[in-house]
Amino acid sequence: MPIPKHSRHTPASMDSNPSLDELGNHCFGCGPNNPQGLHLAFTPDTSDPTRITTTAHVELTRLHEGPPGYIHGGIIATLLDEAMSKLNRPLNVLAMTRHMEIDYLRPAPLHQPLILTATHLSRPKNHDGSPGRKLHHQAELQLPNGTVLARSKALFIAIPEAHLKP
Repeated sequence: MPIPKHSRHTPASMDSNPSLDELGNHCFGCGPNNPQGLHLAFTPDTSDPTRITTTAHVELTRLHEGPPGYIHGGIIATLLDEAMSKLNRPLNVLAMTRHMEIDYLRPAPLHQPLILTATHLSRPKNHDGSPGRKLHHQAELQLPNGTVLARSKALFIAIPEAHLKP
């Protein structure tokens, strides 16, 4: 049974055959067209191909509150996951999170500038020497003085773009 248009969560503009970038415009973490999203803007650094990074500056409000005055743990997990996912584009791969570990080290304050950084760690090769499907990344949420508030590592799996088409 088709879903009535008035109860759908996707815009009508996605009814055609949208590109991967158009699909990403509604991403909760970075999508510019998601009115409820975090609107994160990442800057990649590919100057050292063995240590690709992405960085975003974050300052969240009470909309993202968990304990009074601090960011909700689920939002922190989203920030870290989003940062690591942004490493896949400069690596020219489409990949999704398979497994993620998080260490919440200190409470992350609201209404203060924070720095979100992710680093690509490795992509083991297949037996034939071709790039494997597994990508290992890490991320940190920090205060501007370098104090680490949360840290994560994740395994991403490369997937064919056709798997994301609606």
